[in-house]
Amino acid sequence: MDMRGNDAKQDELFSYISIEKRVPSNHPLRRIRAMTDTALQRMSKEFDALYARLGRPSIPPERLLRALLVQALYSVRSERQLMERLEYDLLFRWFVGLQMDERVWDVTVFTKNRDRLLDGKIAELFFDQVLAQADEQQLLSDEHFTVDGTLIEAWANRRSFQEKKEPPEKGSGRGGKKLLRDTHESETDPEARLYKKSTAGEAKPGFLGHLVMENRNGLVLKP
Repeated sequence: MDMRGNDAKQDELFSYISIEKRVPSNHPLRRIRAMTDTALQRMSKEFDALYARLGRPSIPPERLLRALLVQALYSVRSERQLMERLEYDLLFRWFVGLQMDERVWDVTVFTKNRDRLLDGKIAELFFDQVLAQADEQQLLSDEHFTVDGTLIEAWANRRSFQEKKEPPEKGSGRGGKKLLRDTHESETDPEARLYKKSTAGEAKPGFLGHLVMENRNGLVLKP
């Protein structure tokens, strides 16, 4: 018979296991992190062009992009929730590049840095760099592809759609007809629109995506 373990309440003063060793060697995020780091290294010159040489250091763009990527991969609904996950989730910390005792960024600071980075067309360049790696590994084919449209569900709630305070005088419909997107918008995600897959389906907040897909390996060639 086993002896009952001691439920000790005192915290350890030191940890002898690094955050790197806490992530299993076969975890799928390891391969994604390797591809991400390669893409970010190739984008170093573009990052340098976006930032001044003097002044207060901002959030490293590499960490910011890794954070946005893991947010999308795990469907974290808001950047506030993302900052919360980074506080206690060792997997998230490892992927982003934060050490065990590093402070997590203020959500407002994170959002401002994110807007600055995405406005600089960095997101498109990041996608191109990842695609270049797939091409180098001969995972792409110009013979087996399709062009398709898809509906991407937004993180906004349908109840977040409210009437605009200043709707346009002329709508975007035929003959200037005002449509729902002209008179209402989401308070949490203004770019989202209400779409439905069929006439009988329920309208949900989302985005329309038109993609060129490589069929052999299921890779997106162009958003």
